[in-house]
Amino acid sequence: MEDRITLAHGSGGAAYHELVAEVFLPAFTNDMLAPLGDAAICANSGAQLAFTTDSFVVQPRFFPGGDIGRLAVCGTVNDLAVSGATPRYLSVGMILEAGLPVSELRRITASMAAAAREAGVTIVTGDTKVVEKGGCDGIYINTAGVGLFERRPLAACPRAGDMILISGGLAEHGLAVLAARQNLDFTPPLLSDVAPLAELAAALLKAAPHTTCMRDPTRGGLAATLHEWAEAAMSTITVEEAALPLKAPVSAACALLGLDPLYVANEGKLAASVPPAQAQAALQVLQAHPLGRHAAIIGRVEERRPGMPLLLRTAYGGERIVALPRGELLPRIC
Repeated sequence: MEDRITLAHGSGGAAYHELVAEVFLPAFTNDMLAPLGDAAICANSGAQLAFTTDSFVVQPRFFPGGDIGRLAVCGTVNDLAVSGATPRYLSVGMILEAGLPVSELRRITASMAAAAREAGVTIVTGDTKVVEKGGCDGIYINTAGVGLFERRPLAACPRAGDMILISGGLAEHGLAVLAARQNLDFTPPLLSDVAPLAELAAALLKAAPHTTCMRDPTRGGLAATLHEWAEAAMSTITVEEAALPLKAPVSAACALLGLDPLYVANEGKLAASVPPAQAQAALQVLQAHPLGRHAAIIGRVEERRPGMPLLLRTAYGGERIVALPRGELLPRIC
């Protein structure tokens, strides 16, 4: 990898994966870390719990559909939920820059409290540090979360033959943050999809109990999640372009800005790998939930084609390889 950290190392693409593989895993590897799931599955005296952590540095701090506080709670809750656990407890660590208006901090903490109530979790501990002006970008938030397994933990990767589902429209969060940051005035306005997914994930697992795995496709978008799944399963995932759910304003914005929605971050969507026999039941329960109305079956896990972990079957019947991007994607989307 490169000899200095760049913004690309935080974007969820190829540079990020190199950073994990060449720096973090050699230093920290163990059986609980090795699967590199959204949450670690920790066992103690026969009991299992899910444990995760995340940090949030988004700019702007407030954007259409959410803010850094709601994002921090929902992002952590969702990492627990897609592991198959029921989210229970959160910690919150804040790094505040001198000069941050207290009114903004009150607004952010109120948003976090409301999101925690919505998600059914309790913020039980925390820490605060203040740095001199210029030492950070207003506010950085770190969260950790604990969830309890009321059912089996999900696998880290799909199985051959599984169907791939997505719970709704792609790219909404990344585009909303980009539009707010660059003062792009879209009509209708682009809204972030940031939302807690625990209830949706639990409903899916009840309807399709043999669901293999789930993820929330955040940094790097759906493409990064499916690429990781395919590599871990030593399979090829083929996605049908015509099946991808995209709201018309999002599709138009992507076309205008030259962005591929597969690579743009989401913060209120889950991807699931489900055996074919339960795929329709999973789809129906997703579509019956307010957060899954636009859910769709978008692809399938197939026998590996060397050098082709992720393929997109276009509307014209051709196929193209969907590779992990090497450069910087949309910066600071979480």
